[in-house]
Amino acid sequence: MHYAYVPYSSYPVGAAALVDDGRIVSGANIENASFGVTLCAECSLVSDLFMSGGGRLVAFDCVDGAGQTLVPCGRCRQLLFEHGGNDLMLNMPSGKVPMSVVLPEAFGPDHLSSDAQGAGPAKH
Repeated sequence: MHYAYVPYSSYPVGAAALVDDGRIVSGANIENASFGVTLCAECSLVSDLFMSGGGRLVAFDCVDGAGQTLVPCGRCRQLLFEHGGNDLMLNMPSGKVPMSVVLPEAFGPDHLSSDAQGAGPAKH
């Protein structure tokens, strides 16, 4: 969270995760005057994941400026699921829980495979 850029909200958020190869990746929220393009800490964490070699997330925590654990929003839960799956352990205010509890029956890459749909992606 020390690298957060928060000139508008003054609400720094930091995120860190353990990768399956033992690396730690991190992120911080990066605000923008056009609030809709602000990046959350989880987004910059996933960018760090790929910029440092990729892999799967296995454990995750996100905190505010006072070090209090935060709950990822729905968008961020989806982002974390994509890169950690059901077994990703999240530190939540209530304790450590797997992604399968935080985002039950999640939609993911497997739903887009041609095998999962029979005849391939739906055409609109």
